[in-house]
Amino acid sequence: MIGFVIRRLLYMIPTVIIISMVSFLIIEAPPGDYVSVYVAQLETMGEAIDMETIEGLRARYGVDQPIYVKYFKWVYNMAHGDLGISMEWNDSVNNILKERLPWSIAVSGVAFLFVYTIGIIIGVISATRQYSICDYTFTTVAFIGLAIPPFLSALVVLWLYFIFKGEVALGLFSPQYQMAPWSFAKFINLLDHIWIPGLIVGLAETAGLIRMVRANLLDELHKPYVMVARTKGLSERKLLYKYPFRIAVNPIASTVGWTLPKLVNGELLTALVLGLPTLAPIFLSSLLSQDMFLAGSIVFILSILTILGTLLSDILLAWLDPRIREAV
Repeated sequence: MIGFVIRRLLYMIPTVIIISMVSFLIIEAPPGDYVSVYVAQLETMGEAIDMETIEGLRARYGVDQPIYVKYFKWVYNMAHGDLGISMEWNDSVNNILKERLPWSIAVSGVAFLFVYTIGIIIGVISATRQYSICDYTFTTVAFIGLAIPPFLSALVVLWLYFIFKGEVALGLFSPQYQMAPWSFAKFINLLDHIWIPGLIVGLAETAGLIRMVRANLLDELHKPYVMVARTKGLSERKLLYKYPFRIAVNPIASTVGWTLPKLVNGELLTALVLGLPTLAPIFLSSLLSQDMFLAGSIVFILSILTILGTLLSDILLAWLDPRIREAV
């Protein structure tokens, strides 16, 4: 198992290098640069700016350099822990990510737990009680969850929260705790709010996982080896979790690789509706303004999440099925 993990870690090195190139090229692909966008905004507001000032801005932010120079400078600084300066925010990218990234991880982590805990439990119940009222109910809820877009779910949850609690569920804290120092009461207030974006972000993924678990488990439950084990007197619970469940969750474990970045990406509309201090709003803003260092760093982080998720999937699959680690 250790050798399997080491091989997977070694495979990640060239992947990270390629991803860094692609991330930077994607950000640099659109015509123009941050200075061009900034000048266009000033001209829209009726303010004139001379060419000397424009050239000075280009030199200051380094946008006048060739793309390969900007890339290697970015990689070199990133290797030394410096992700560059955000031109839009006029602040270090490290500071911006230090402030925003933990909240993105927290919201996505809650959504991740919600997806796999609720999705697997309901999927198993739905499969073992096929065509029952529970099955029909959960199937209907799953279809609704897949059909409703995240921003609409956010608006519905905001309305329901206001009806039952009498306050607007914007942000991750109540107004009295926004600027308050950390305390146990503030932590409880965070828990009272963070489940809302976690639920909304993970709703569609949960609905899809329920359908997947149900289909995989039903396929296994009707195979001959299950019938033979049942005739030998094995209890239904032991039969379920010893054989069909372990095989049915193999495809589920492989979905972890893309679920992590999808949850981070999926929080964009939710964060805009709920006013969350996560990466998603500033990522959209950095793309619109072509803030290359901030946008490139966020794309790179999302890509790293995909790689880490894939590594986690491989480890889970190797643990569930030893044949996988022996074959690789």
